[in-house]
Amino acid sequence: MCLQHPDVAVISPQDPFLLIGSSLTATCTLSPELGVHASTLYWTLNGARVSSSAYSVVSPSVLGVTLHGLSGSQQRSGDNLVCHGANGHVLAGSCLYVGMPPEKPVNLTCWSRNTKDLSCSWSLGGQGETHVPTKYTLKYKLRWHGKEKECENYSTGNERYSCYIPRNIALFTPYEIWVEATNQLGSATSDITTLDILDVVTTDPPANVQVNRVGELEDQLTVRWAIPPELKDILFQAKYQIRYRLEDSADWKVLVDDVGNLTSCRLAGLQPGTVYFVQVRCNPVGIFGSRKAGIWSDWSHPTAASTPSSEQLQSGSCDPKSGEQNSTLRRELKQFFGWVRKHAYGCGGMSMKLYDQWRVWLQKSQKTRKQVGKLGCVRGPS
Repeated sequence: MCLQHPDVAVISPQDPFLLIGSSLTATCTLSPELGVHASTLYWTLNGARVSSSAYSVVSPSVLGVTLHGLSGSQQRSGDNLVCHGANGHVLAGSCLYVGMPPEKPVNLTCWSRNTKDLSCSWSLGGQGETHVPTKYTLKYKLRWHGKEKECENYSTGNERYSCYIPRNIALFTPYEIWVEATNQLGSATSDITTLDILDVVTTDPPANVQVNRVGELEDQLTVRWAIPPELKDILFQAKYQIRYRLEDSADWKVLVDDVGNLTSCRLAGLQPGTVYFVQVRCNPVGIFGSRKAGIWSDWSHPTAASTPSSEQLQSGSCDPKSGEQNSTLRRELKQFFGWVRKHAYGCGGMSMKLYDQWRVWLQKSQKTRKQVGKLGCVRGPS
């Protein structure tokens, strides 16, 4: 409520709500004991003096003012219409709330983290801004039975409103959810959204993300992670997705294909001697038999690792082609013996067949280089 001194003067109407574009006629009525004539008074609106052409002396103790084409209020507490004495003293004030009735809220979206709670967000309908205090209430109830309830934990940001229901969420029973918007100029209600909690589940990011080198392979890194702890006792089929960036870049590259329900992946086609940051996220699919896709979690905290540097071997030959061949041969032999140590048991496991198997794998690995954005995970010797 704006300033009033009833023993000095009173403005009428007091604190009105008005539609944008409307007109207002207000009066400032002086106390007889004041001994001041109305013609000596003046008006201000938000600190700016109102032109005297808008005044009308109704009586020796009453000064009127008429305002046309009112614009939306500049502040939530209302625009200040003030009646002043000739010396500038404030005699009385009124707050003008000029705005619009709310329009139907839109884009109501809800999600549940690990089936334990429920969050919903929505956007304002139409032009959004009403210019006057407007209350948004998210209401929900079980579809076929149950009492209507109101959400209590509200927040705003990025032109979206949201509300959080922290507990007492029922599973296996659909909810009806809607938003009511009200102010002194009108009200509106969103469309009703019907959902099953199990169909809108998201989760925490995958835990214990690790990124390691693949032996001496200079273009590959292995990523491993654990399922989100909160879902370890829940029946579901997870999907995972990976993204990565170079140390000196802010641009993340998401693998086109998700990696299914694997909990490890080998990135190929990377740059040698380069630090990469990697993140993983999870989509819980088919929670307790739900037939709808889940909602992607947030990305895990970045985990960093570097690929090995290319070997710059010195050759005694003056023939650069010979040096290149020696370098390539030595690098391939080193890769082969590293692979043998992991996949053969001692020298007794050595054979041409084993060498042929490695060559096949190497050719497949080379084909994946520079294709990581298309392929996702590479399956090969780990």
